[in-house]
Amino acid sequence: MIALTDVESAARRIAEHVRDTPLVEVTGELPGARAWLKLEFLQHTGSFKARGAFNRLLGAAEDGGLPEAGVVAASGGNAGLAVAHAAARLGAPAEVFVPLTAPPVKVARLRELGARVMQVGERYLDAYRAATERAELGGALFCHAYDQPEVVAGQGTLGLELLRQSADGVDTVLVAVGGGGLIAGIAAATEGRARVVGVEPRTSAAMHAALEAGRPVDVPVSGVAADSLGATSLGCIAHAVLGRTGAESVLVDDEAIVEARRELWRRHRIVVEHGTAAAFAALRTGAYRPAPDERVAVVLCGANTDPADLG
Repeated sequence: MIALTDVESAARRIAEHVRDTPLVEVTGELPGARAWLKLEFLQHTGSFKARGAFNRLLGAAEDGGLPEAGVVAASGGNAGLAVAHAAARLGAPAEVFVPLTAPPVKVARLRELGARVMQVGERYLDAYRAATERAELGGALFCHAYDQPEVVAGQGTLGLELLRQSADGVDTVLVAVGGGGLIAGIAAATEGRARVVGVEPRTSAAMHAALEAGRPVDVPVSGVAADSLGATSLGCIAHAVLGRTGAESVLVDDEAIVEARRELWRRHRIVVEHGTAAAFAALRTGAYRPAPDERVAVVLCGANTDPADLG
C-alpha cells in the first residue's frame, strides 16, 4: 500500500533528477468548467516513467548499492526508456525486454540510451516473464513497469507537483491507465484533495475490469493504444490504492482516442501517444462530464510516438 508519506519521500529523493513539467490552462474545452493540461510528456525520456525509475534505482542505491549486473526491465517502451535513462545517469548497465509489437521509435531510442534490447513475444506479459527470469538468473535489479512500491511512489510525485502548481486547486484529475502505476501514485498523492478518474480504451480495460470484479483480473488487450496501455491486468498495488481512495473509471473508443490525439495537435500543437490521448478523449466525448465550475486537470503523460500521421 502506498500513502502520501511514500510519495513525499520519493519527491525528495528524485528532485535533482527529474523535471517539473508545466501545467497550462486551456480554453474552450469545457463549457462552464475550467481545464488544465499537465504536460508531463516533457519529462526526461518523454514520459512520466522517469519519476518511478529514478525512485526505484536511487532507493536501491541507498539500501546497499546497485548490483554489478545492473538493472533489468520489461516494457512496452516507455518504462524501459526511463530505466535505461536512469541507469545511464547512475552509471549502471541496463537490459530492457520489450514485445515484438513495441513501436520502432521506442526500440531505437532504447538503443540510443545504451540499453541492451531484447524483443520477446507479442505481449508485454511475454517480455515481463523473460525479464524476471533474466534478473533472477543474473542477479540484476528488476524494475517493474508499474507494480513496485518505489515505482508507484515515484509516479505519484506528479500528483504532488500538480497540486503545488494549481494555485486555485483542482477538483478532478483525468489519467490514462495501463497497469495502474501512475494513477495509483497520483491517487495516493492527492487523496482527500482531488478526485482521480482513470481513462482506458474499451479494448484494454484492466482497471475497469478489476473494479468490477473486486480484484485484478486478466483482460484481452488490443487497439491503437495497446503499446502503452496494454497491461493484461491491473497491478496489485494500484488495485489496493484505487479501492482505498475511491478512484473512478471511464472508457473511450479507439476512434475517440485517435481524434483526441489529432485535436491536441490541431488546436494546441501538442504531439502525444495514442495512450496519452485517451485521457483527453474522455473530455471530448463526454465519457467524463464535469459539473458546472469544476476544475479538471488532464495528465498528458507520454509522447514517444511517430508524428507522421498528424500532418
